[in-house]
Amino acid sequence: MWLRPNRSLSYRGLKCWIGALVGVVLTVGVLGAHQGNVFAPVFALAESVALVVSLGVVWRSGERGQRITVDTRQVEVEFLPGHARTCFQSYWVRVQMLPGHPHRRLMLASHGRELEVGAFLVEDERTELSNKLKNLLVELTRYQPNQVQSFQGAR
Repeated sequence: MWLRPNRSLSYRGLKCWIGALVGVVLTVGVLGAHQGNVFAPVFALAESVALVVSLGVVWRSGERGQRITVDTRQVEVEFLPGHARTCFQSYWVRVQMLPGHPHRRLMLASHGRELEVGAFLVEDERTELSNKLKNLLVELTRYQPNQVQSFQGAR
């Protein structure tokens, strides 16, 4: 499963929005210069640079994501970008919705380790992901051969 934050604007739309905002800011700076404020264009240029940098940082933060791979042996969570990975044994992992502030947290836990997944999702999406993971893990571990084999000694 690929988890990515929702984006309401495409990259092309972002570039158009930044262009429109910078155009308005620079126009106001030029109009201010015509009215006697010689520093207005300098401040407008500084504000435009700050605007472009801050919107770029926000856009890049939207590129973060998580890839969750579930099989009969393990549950692997890979954090993107960066490719950091955390693995849990699928037979022992617990999927929990824990109370938190300002929203409930979806946690994977096993052997004393906990990992929050989908923190950037809205509440309904986290609940849906929790149910989907629980159902998937039940199906995978239901048909897994018995982990403990009995010992039959010689009689």
